[in-house]
Amino acid sequence: MSSTALFRLILFLLVLLLIDFYAWRGISTALSGAAIGFRRVLRILYWTASIAVLVMIVFGASRMNELHASQNRAFMYTVIGIFFLLLLPKVIIVLFHGLEDLVELLRRGWDKLAPGTPSGADHGRIRFISQIGLALAAIPFTGVLYGLTRGWRHFNVARVALKARNLPKAFDGLRIVQISDMHLGSFGNSTEMVRHGINLINAQKPDLILFTGDLVNNFADEVDPWLDAIAGLQATLGKFSILGNHDYGDYSRWESAEAKRDNFDRLIAHHNTMGFRLLMDEHVPIAKDGEQFSLIGVQNWGTRFQQYGNLAKAIAGTDPSQFRLLMSHDPTHWDAEVRATGIDLMLAGHTHGAQFGITVNGHTYSPAQWIYEQWAGLYEKEGLQLYVNRGFGFIGFPGRVGMPPEITVLTLECA
Repeated sequence: MSSTALFRLILFLLVLLLIDFYAWRGISTALSGAAIGFRRVLRILYWTASIAVLVMIVFGASRMNELHASQNRAFMYTVIGIFFLLLLPKVIIVLFHGLEDLVELLRRGWDKLAPGTPSGADHGRIRFISQIGLALAAIPFTGVLYGLTRGWRHFNVARVALKARNLPKAFDGLRIVQISDMHLGSFGNSTEMVRHGINLINAQKPDLILFTGDLVNNFADEVDPWLDAIAGLQATLGKFSILGNHDYGDYSRWESAEAKRDNFDRLIAHHNTMGFRLLMDEHVPIAKDGEQFSLIGVQNWGTRFQQYGNLAKAIAGTDPSQFRLLMSHDPTHWDAEVRATGIDLMLAGHTHGAQFGITVNGHTYSPAQWIYEQWAGLYEKEGLQLYVNRGFGFIGFPGRVGMPPEITVLTLECA
């Protein structure tokens, strides 16, 4: 570990310790009226859990390269899951206890300015602020716990009807199933989850199945347990795919350039084995009843990630007056390059909807919207459309909170 990395780790641990100490102060204040024995047991449990997380972080950071090389995702995902499970409730407690301390500071200031003013009755009301924070902390704890255990298992089949300009009449009612960001390496032994998703896809009876990248986290062999199952996907007009930023193996250390290239070649071969036509900066005609449109696929291109894709090459020879559908993994490509070409519809993924979301009055809010202008669902500008799939799998945080995995069923209608 470099000195810079060590300094950042120490600083990060100090911040976590400060949060731990202040959150415990909030808990102690909120439960100051509870029995001493109960508070003693709670203190032991609290600090045992907190210190255990810090130890796991240190161990993971010191063995990061070794764990990554061995593809030991179980340990890293366990640490990340427990970290968020405990951190978010502590943040809520810290915020409310901080508010209580501020009120208490103002109260004491008022006592000094106006001596003799009775303020003892206010102390119970002030403590109640910490009690509210402790109660509200149960919400993120419960939400994250659900996301870790159940939230990533329940697919949302999103049915979207699109009015598509320039769509040939032969394709009116075309059913496209879009899937994205499978991240198969994250599922470990949960083969039933992937098979359930595949069964759901086939149940939609799609005309086209389009996969918009990130089949794996890093390694081609992540696909091996599911090759036959994914090959069982059925679509009357074919199955097509593109690459996402994780598919190139750029986020892993390799023994040699040849080893990385071999991994990449095996991943490309897997697409063929699964029956998908992998589009690498190219287009193909989709034909039906004597009419056709252009399906275009580019390699990954994003404003913050790799820019391997060559859109100009991919669309060369397509007719702008005919319907054109583009698969491009990263939604930032739409504003940066795609809209200027007049492509009618682009399908993307990549964001996962941050795997966190809160829905209020039919509107979903997510940390993803702080990073991406287009992060989930349907967008339209000047008659051009973009749909961003929320992803099939997960990475990093081993769950989904208010942002279920998505299988998108797009029904195209002539505008």
